[in-house]
Amino acid sequence: MRLEKPVLQVALDFENLSRALTAAREAVEGGAEWVEAGTPLLKSEGLDAVRELKKAFPAQRIVADMKVMDTGAFEVEIAAKAGADVVTVLGAADDDTIADAVRGGELYGAEVMVDLLGVADPVARARTAARLGAAAVCWHVGIDMQMAGKTPFDLLATLAKECPVPVAVAGGLNSETVAGAVRAGAQILIVGGAITKSPHMVEATRAIRHAIDSRTEVATELFRRYSGEEIRAAFLKVSSPNVTDAMQRQGAMHGLVPHLPDRSTRMVGPAVTVVTRDGDWAKPVEAIDRAGPGDVIVIDSGSGTTAVWGELASWSAHGRKLSGVVIDGAIRDLDAILELGLPSFSRSVSSNAGEPKGHGEIGVEVVVGGQRVRPGDWIVGDLSGLVVVPRERAQEIANRALDVLEHENRVREEIQRGSTLAAVQKLERWERVG
Repeated sequence: MRLEKPVLQVALDFENLSRALTAAREAVEGGAEWVEAGTPLLKSEGLDAVRELKKAFPAQRIVADMKVMDTGAFEVEIAAKAGADVVTVLGAADDDTIADAVRGGELYGAEVMVDLLGVADPVARARTAARLGAAAVCWHVGIDMQMAGKTPFDLLATLAKECPVPVAVAGGLNSETVAGAVRAGAQILIVGGAITKSPHMVEATRAIRHAIDSRTEVATELFRRYSGEEIRAAFLKVSSPNVTDAMQRQGAMHGLVPHLPDRSTRMVGPAVTVVTRDGDWAKPVEAIDRAGPGDVIVIDSGSGTTAVWGELASWSAHGRKLSGVVIDGAIRDLDAILELGLPSFSRSVSSNAGEPKGHGEIGVEVVVGGQRVRPGDWIVGDLSGLVVVPRERAQEIANRALDVLEHENRVREEIQRGSTLAAVQKLERWERVG
C-alpha cells in the first residue's frame, strides 16, 4: 500500500445503515477519502452495509472493520465480494490466520490491515504482520480504554518509525489531535465520533482535514477525553441524565427535591458524608469545617422531618466554597439559601430545627436517596435530580457521559431536520422480541 499523503478515514460505528449513509455523505463532502463500515454496523446490518457504501461511494476506498480472528481467507473473501477494498484482521489472531487473510485478499482484490488492539508488543507484532503480507497496521486504542484516559500517542512515533508498512491510528482523534498523529508518522487517520457525533459533520470533517493537511491543531471543546485532574470540568458539561445513561441507568438518587438558584445550575463535587439523627444538626455543621472547596456535603438523617440544615450552615458552606449540600431529610430557611445561591437538595422542607446533640459520624458510608454513598464518591446534581458516581470510576463515567451528550447532540440535529426520535433510532426494529 502506497499513500501519496495522509488519508482521512471516517469510522461509521452506527447500528442503523440509514444513519451511517447520511454520515458518510457528509463526511465525504467534508473531505474523507476512506469510508469504514465499523464493527457495530457490520454486526447490526451485515455485509449489506459494505454493499450500500460501495454503491454510494464508488470513488472512496471502503474499509470493512471485520476484526477477523479466524478463517482469514473466507472472511476476507466475503467482505471483498461485498465491495470492501480493505479488511481488518486482529493482530491477536494466529500468524496462519493473517497469512491466510492476505492470500484471500490477493485473490479477491482486497488489502489487509492488521489491528493491533490489545496486542502486548505492538511494534514486534507490526513487523510480523508486514512480513506476513499485511498492507497496513492500525494502532488502535479502543473506546473503553479511551474512557479511562488512554491515548494512542505514547507509542505512535516508535511504531511508525519501526513498521515497514503504513500505520493507521484510531483512538479518540479530533481536530486538535490529528495533526500530532501525522507529525508522529501516521498515514491513515481514523476518526469516528469527532465527525459522526457532530451536529454539523461537513464542517467537522473539513476542520479535521485542514488539521491533517496543515499539520496544525484546530482547537475544539468537543470530542475530547478528560484526565483525572479534569473530572469536575467534564461533569460540569453534562446533565445528571447523561451520567445515569453512562452508568447503564444506575446511580440516581430518588425522592430528593432540587433547590437551585437558576435552571442552569449544576452541583458537582466529591462527597463529604454525614450520618445524623432527625433534627440533630451538629455533625452536618461540623462536616463543613472538614470539607474543602468544591466538595458536596451528603447527609443521611433518616429521611426525618426536622431540619438539620439552614441559612447559617449555608453561609458557612458558601464561605468554604463548597459546591452544595444533599440532605436525606429536611432543610429550612429555603428562601435565604436560594438567595445565597448555594445548591441544595432535600427530601423535605420544614421550619422546625432540632438541637445540636452530636449524634452520628462524619466520613462514613451512608445511604441517601436509596443510593450508597462513600466519602469521595462524586455527586452530580441539577434540575433533573442527583446521581452518585463511584470514585474509582469517576474519570471513566465523566468521559462516557460526555459521549452520551455528544450522541444526543447529533440525534437532536437529525430530529430538527424533520425526523423523529422513533424514526432516527428505528425503535420498532430494535424492540425486544419475546
